[in-house]
Amino acid sequence: MYGLCNQRDVKSENLDKKIWQGLLGKNRKAQEALYKLYYSYGMSICLRYTSTRDEAKEILHDGFMVLFSKPEKFDPEQSFKPWFRRVLVNLCINLFNKQQKLVHQTGFEILPESKESQPSALDVMQYDELLKLIQRLPPSYRTVFNLYVLDGFSHEEIAVMLDISVGTSKSNLSRAKEKLRELIKPRTHEQGIVLQER
Repeated sequence: MYGLCNQRDVKSENLDKKIWQGLLGKNRKAQEALYKLYYSYGMSICLRYTSTRDEAKEILHDGFMVLFSKPEKFDPEQSFKPWFRRVLVNLCINLFNKQQKLVHQTGFEILPESKESQPSALDVMQYDELLKLIQRLPPSYRTVFNLYVLDGFSHEEIAVMLDISVGTSKSNLSRAKEKLRELIKPRTHEQGIVLQER
């Protein structure tokens, strides 16, 4: 009864009426169908804002729980994807603010685990490679970069969301871009020669 809706429904971004009715009735099959349908979409958003896949999964699960526990928060007349994206971005911002508060209280910044492998400078980067580079940015740079570049928020909106000044938002974006340039380009002269020979 609650099988995945067909591709036409997904493209229109409207939530399948059977799934919506099931969510209102707290039906597990409807929740499972929605989860399977939007897991990949949600994970792609969460991965951009978090340092680890585990953090992304936790936020994604929290996002689904928002809908499962209070489905009336969503207006079924609206498109589901933009609403769900906004829920996930807000949860990511909440995590960022929580981490920043911890930094201010302890004086220690939470840094993503650094891997020794160095990214390659390719003409065409794969999505996964770019995502890994974005995840290596410090949390404040990563959050502003995602909000501005990938989600299209203005510096004024970002400043309000993150409780920072517009200047700090612009500075963090500039530093994020510079850090990404550093991560993309080869680190040694020898690596540069190898890439030029290709």
